Amino acid sequence: MRIWKRPISVELLAANNADSAVTHLGIEFIEVGDNFIRARVPVDERTRQPYGLLHGGVSVVLAETLGSCGAAFASPEGHRTVGLAINANHLKGATSGWVTGITRPVHIGRSTQVWAIELSNDAGELTCVSRITMAMLLPR
Repeated sequence: MRIWKRPISVELLAANNADSAVTHLGIEFIEVGDNFIRARVPVDERTRQPYGLLHGGVSVVLAETLGSCGAAFASPEGHRTVGLAINANHLKGATSGWVTGITRPVHIGRSTQVWAIELSNDAGELTCVSRITMAMLLPR
């Protein structure tokens, strides 16, 4: 079942996030399905912490980007979505390659949305699980 209420594509997502933390960190949108968005972040000098692992904050940036984009495009035209809360459980470190995330809705309501995000390394192992709650703001 297609959940998007506005036109959505990898190209639109990239354009909407141009000149932001998303592009600075090298995050790439790679796939949009009927009810999910997939993006990835490189594990490199921009995104590693001092021990050589992907910085946990970067994992959260990827998770929040995915959940926020999902909420925005699953909302009616004119509505705005803003984050209320996000949590993340870091399960496994990544030292190289890419970490890929996928988000799917848990709940799409009139005033809030909840999105689940799973991040995995190149071997397909879960590195982080996250959940974001978004508020839907009515048009001004």
